[in-house]
Amino acid sequence: MSADFPEDFPKGSVWLVGAGPGDPELLTRKAERLLRAADVVYYDALVSPAILDLIPASIARHSVGKRAGRHSVPQPMICDTIVKAALSGQRVVRLKGGDPSIFGRANEELDACRENGIAVRVCAGVTTASAAAASLGTSLTTRGLARRLTFVTAHTAKGQAPALDWAALADPEATIAVYMGKAAAGAVSDGLMRAGLSPDTPVALMENVSLPQERVFTTSLRLLAVSAKAALGDGPALILIGAVTEAGLAEARAAIAERAATP
Repeated sequence: MSADFPEDFPKGSVWLVGAGPGDPELLTRKAERLLRAADVVYYDALVSPAILDLIPASIARHSVGKRAGRHSVPQPMICDTIVKAALSGQRVVRLKGGDPSIFGRANEELDACRENGIAVRVCAGVTTASAAAASLGTSLTTRGLARRLTFVTAHTAKGQAPALDWAALADPEATIAVYMGKAAAGAVSDGLMRAGLSPDTPVALMENVSLPQERVFTTSLRLLAVSAKAALGDGPALILIGAVTEAGLAEARAAIAERAATP
């Protein structure tokens, strides 16, 4: 097959593609190749405009985004749409923010394709926590500070508290990356402190990670709820909890200030 129609992307097949945290330079070469070979791309609300601009104008693009508190396309409808497009013979890319395998509901879409006899594969993407650590100039795991890294999601049905094992998470030698935790910041801080994690544990609140409008706020576990409410806007946010978040914050603040001052 030609480069435009690679052997791993035949007609009537689906790729779940990770778009990364937003910076188009963090998109993998494989992801960009698949985007250029697709007939249709169904993309999330968190996929940045700069990445969508990489898709050739001849390729159909459809938003199937889901954002808290906003109009969303139900997951069963997304699965049905992908399946119908593939069964019609199209090369389908389902473009997901971050990595499809981390809080991306990938299994539901994989299962829907497989149940209908559709060939489906996954193209990994850079997850937001990795990009956040890069922006901070720190490591998510550091000898003597963080022996464990845990990814959790605090996204829940409206009005419900996150159903997390706080005792297992409250490890002073761990880094906790909380995805979709903006609205549940109070529950996260309360749960961890009740389980014994120090109220003075450092926290980094990060919004629009890897994008030019990225913002970083430092706080403590004790002040997490009020800090999130006061500092975070409408952009996608990540909460990093643990001692390693202090390591690169001075450099991050200086770099962000310099970037903001550049015309």
